[in-house]
Amino acid sequence: MPIQMPKCPQGCDMGIVKTSQFMDRRVRQLYKELLYYGREYPLGYNYFRNKLKQAFLKQQNLPSDQLDKALERGRFVIKELEALWFLKKYRTIKKNYEQ
Repeated sequence: MPIQMPKCPQGCDMGIVKTSQFMDRRVRQLYKELLYYGREYPLGYNYFRNKLKQAFLKQQNLPSDQLDKALERGRFVIKELEALWFLKKYRTIKKNYEQ
């Protein structure tokens, strides 16, 4: 017996579901990693999530050769977010031991 998808009530947007079916696995993984590292973003998680979503939507129709470059740029952003996190951790430890 096939599994049936629940019907969408009138007015709901199914566009997100349709595009996620065709999203590259690497892009989805990068998005999840960036959301994870964005938890500690200085301007807040909601700000980071909204900006991240805008950036991904802007780049959604890239050809495969440009997609690889965009993924590399995303990995660079992850490294920068890690650096921010380590800096915040270092400053907190330094502040606690100076007292």
